[in-house]
Amino acid sequence: MASVLRLAENPISKTRIMYGANLSFRQLERYLEFLLDTGFLGVREERQSKVTQLFFTTDSGFSFLEAYRKLEEIVKGEKRF
Repeated sequence: MASVLRLAENPISKTRIMYGANLSFRQLERYLEFLLDTGFLGVREERQSKVTQLFFTTDSGFSFLEAYRKLEEIVKGEKRF
């Protein structure tokens, strides 16, 4: 989920998220559904040559990422025996 939110810090298409986070289409669909339902991710439609959905990290998603980064720092700072 953190990978998807990081990729979506700037609006991004579903295809780019899938390849950037190295997810299968099925995994992508599940993550997007969860992140949209929790409000961590938003979606908007953009018209270029066709209608494209662009996903973006919301304020709640940025809060999640900040907490996740802090947790990563704690875990990485621990000595392993």
